[in-house]
Amino acid sequence: MRYVRCPPDSGINNVAREAGIRVQNLFCAGDLDLPFAYRLSQYLKETGPDIVHCHSRRGADILGGLAASFADIPTVVSRRVDNTEMRLMAALRYRPFKKVIAISNAVAEVLLDRGVEAERLTIIRDAVDTTAFDNAPDCDAFRRDFSLADKDFVIAAAGQLIPRKGHQYLLQAVADLKDRYPQIRLVLFGDGYLNNQLRAQAASLKLGDIVQFAGFRDDIDAFLACFDLFAHPALAEGLGVAALKAAAASVPVVGFAAGGMAEAVLHEKTGLLVAPEDADALAAAIRRLIDDPDLGRQYGETGRLRMQSEFSIDEMADKHVALYDSVLSGRN
Repeated sequence: MRYVRCPPDSGINNVAREAGIRVQNLFCAGDLDLPFAYRLSQYLKETGPDIVHCHSRRGADILGGLAASFADIPTVVSRRVDNTEMRLMAALRYRPFKKVIAISNAVAEVLLDRGVEAERLTIIRDAVDTTAFDNAPDCDAFRRDFSLADKDFVIAAAGQLIPRKGHQYLLQAVADLKDRYPQIRLVLFGDGYLNNQLRAQAASLKLGDIVQFAGFRDDIDAFLACFDLFAHPALAEGLGVAALKAAAASVPVVGFAAGGMAEAVLHEKTGLLVAPEDADALAAAIRRLIDDPDLGRQYGETGRLRMQSEFSIDEMADKHVALYDSVLSGRN
């Protein structure tokens, strides 16, 4: 029997329930919510799972590992971000886990540098459901909904409006291109505390008719393939699921060569990557794909094929099951 323990407001809550998986909601306030560890350990003792899989968000890794230890149940953890931490903190965080799963080589390198033993570390990349992009979307309706003309070259970006996502560099790049390419348009999806600051920057760069702040949308997959280009200027990234989805939708990607982005995007094959924080280089990459639409289509086609062959959900699931089996059998 599979169980999911998650906050009631989390995205996985509805998905798991729709899939018929038993869900137990439990709020966690973060790494210092010690009562959460106690409640989770009691739940684990009652249900008696064979293995516990934690994820590095909202205290679930530190406290989840602690709870599983109290319940004497083997546990693994997925690390999803590439930011560093003190070696002492890393030692405490990952001590309870039989295996530490990195979602990219970039994340694995950070963990090794922080002292996680290579024999406890394994890489299982995130995956995307490429079948979600099998059917051609209604791009005419999409352009009407976003007030876009047929001639417009439309760029999408999706992510939290926070500093490490690098939106400020993308806005500057678009501003540098707008006079030469009056057809350029940018749609930013996402919310965050930089919302007002980024809107002010767009206004100061005279991008009022060029940039749309679309907020958070849970239906982007339905029209992602309608964009001409996807930009992901993150300054730090575990892997870049948004970039993976764009590739699955046959959309070329430009971004910064930071963290796992070099694995999500193959430079000169599925998109273009430039040095982080370099708005001029980012503008040059966008300009190249505006000038050469055939190259963009080629990158998009190659990207989709790569997602189908290397980032499938079936492959990711099989690797996790094999890992669980190895932990339970004592091979690791």
